[in-house]
Amino acid sequence: MKVDVILGLQWGDEGKGKIVDALAPGYDIIARFQGGPNAGHTIEFNNQKIILHTIPSGILHSNTMNIIGNGVVIDPVILNEELNNILAFNPAAAQNLLISKRAHFILPVHRAVDACFEHLKGDAKIGSTLKGIAPAYSDKYNRRGIRAGDIFYPDFLSKYKKLTEEHIQIIKHYGFSTTDFKIDGIEFSRYEELWLAAIEQIKHLQFEDTEIYINEAIQAEKKILAEGAQGTLLDIDFGSYPYVTSSNTICSGVCSGLGIAPHKIGRVYGVFKAYCTRVGSGPFPTELFDETGIKLQKKGNEFGSTTGRVRRCGWLDLPALKYAVMLNGVTDLVMTKADVMNSFETILTATSYLDRDIKYNFIPFDLPVKNLVPQYAQIKGWNRQTDDINTVEDLPEELYNYIKFIENHTNIPVSFLSLGPDRKQTYQL
Repeated sequence: MKVDVILGLQWGDEGKGKIVDALAPGYDIIARFQGGPNAGHTIEFNNQKIILHTIPSGILHSNTMNIIGNGVVIDPVILNEELNNILAFNPAAAQNLLISKRAHFILPVHRAVDACFEHLKGDAKIGSTLKGIAPAYSDKYNRRGIRAGDIFYPDFLSKYKKLTEEHIQIIKHYGFSTTDFKIDGIEFSRYEELWLAAIEQIKHLQFEDTEIYINEAIQAEKKILAEGAQGTLLDIDFGSYPYVTSSNTICSGVCSGLGIAPHKIGRVYGVFKAYCTRVGSGPFPTELFDETGIKLQKKGNEFGSTTGRVRRCGWLDLPALKYAVMLNGVTDLVMTKADVMNSFETILTATSYLDRDIKYNFIPFDLPVKNLVPQYAQIKGWNRQTDDINTVEDLPEELYNYIKFIENHTNIPVSFLSLGPDRKQTYQL
């Protein structure tokens, strides 16, 4: 049995959580393989909403085991709060959650350093979520990070204090102190108290060598779905650097983030919106600054589930989508938020870019400094509501044509379509 993968093909916020939740009944295990609480996966059902930041999106299904893999970075405060919220929906949630002993912790001082460095960038801010992601990953790769399994050893507190003091000295070097930066509106010293208390509270959870657990599950022919966070265009290597996240968001990150071999990867589901959005700074070739962009923003309720920031909106970018498909080896496309396009008589999609006389059919290395002008194709919109659709046979012909247009450009089938936030508004094509 191979491990299927679901990940985002744009700049994040593609609706991955909703799709994982819809697919979860068909899997025994859902495993997050990278990122941290900078992710925000929203699930809606029966007029109720829950936002997941660290815990995999299968946690609401009582028969599904959920794994936080070694490639994830964890803030114990956020994890503990998240789990407490989930228990109201699934009282057995703690029993269905495994945490890799090799996953690294985000310390309170990581968040202070994150805020310090973002402040120092001034107008060159990259739009960090200020969750301490980059400093935590930096310590991981500097071989001095604190891992989840460390909390069960006597020297944990001394390691914590030593690493915290080292970062405090860095903050002081730039003329600041930890009192200058609040964490989610909380003073540093108070957040540190909450963090240490959360460590004690999460000790009752199941910490495992999850790479062993997953590989044994593969041998036992369990069905496994690896869940990605953020999006391909935010990948640390292949995204629009430096306006990227601090982990590998693409399919290769599954292998290092969960401890499985490349040949164990099965189907790769790539999730994309029927249009494009982006939070924070960075290049966005198809961004709209007119009434159409505002219309997409309002109808799509485009506000970040983690930061609350307004999302920038634009038309679908096919060169970027094809680039993401290539990097991930996508086998199946999943289109979300098509219902946001219901009132459009005409839909534009970028099929290439021009920079002076040079044509690009892909995202170039120097995207952040190029002045790329999108070349658009016009497609007739369906211009009708889709709330009354119960089966795929009821889909408007124009929506089918839009899907076929995308399939022809990517050479990948659109296997699932989402026409609303509820898990029931997901259709297999």
